[in-house]
Amino acid sequence: MTIDRPEAPARTLVVVFGAAVRADGTASPALLRRVGYAAAVAEADPRTDLFLSGGVGTYPPSEAAVMAELLHGTVARDRLILDDVSADTLQTVRAAASYARRHGYTAIRTCTDAYHQPRVRMLFALLGLASRPVRMVARGPRPLQAKMWMREAAAIPYDMIAGVNAAWRHRR
Repeated sequence: MTIDRPEAPARTLVVVFGAAVRADGTASPALLRRVGYAAAVAEADPRTDLFLSGGVGTYPPSEAAVMAELLHGTVARDRLILDDVSADTLQTVRAAASYARRHGYTAIRTCTDAYHQPRVRMLFALLGLASRPVRMVARGPRPLQAKMWMREAAAIPYDMIAGVNAAWRHRR
């Protein structure tokens, strides 16, 4: 005799990557944009939780704390996971991957600007997790966009090596 057990509902973790906090403690345009897109995804699906990541940068408070404050009243507090320790992309991906595995998430979505998506998704893949991007419309002047794409192009080889090392240590 076989007993059918109901399967746990599919749950999605949206990893929201931090961006600068201004001197007055408010969100930069990039941080506001990322939080806005993440909120829309969470509002559309109650099985989606938000992993808000970013420590204290040049100015306090932490990027994660600023994101949580922006989401107050929009997304329930129990659907927000704050990672206010991670200081870079690799640390965020490692923390989110660990959290997702421990808590049984079936899907990961990455919420960051388009120029950042290739590196983020590469790092998740190196850690053995598939991810899908939250599609965001590019904003800002073209020279700034070009600068950010160039920065990412330089960061990918570094994070490729660091990500392989992280994956290797994780599998040991």
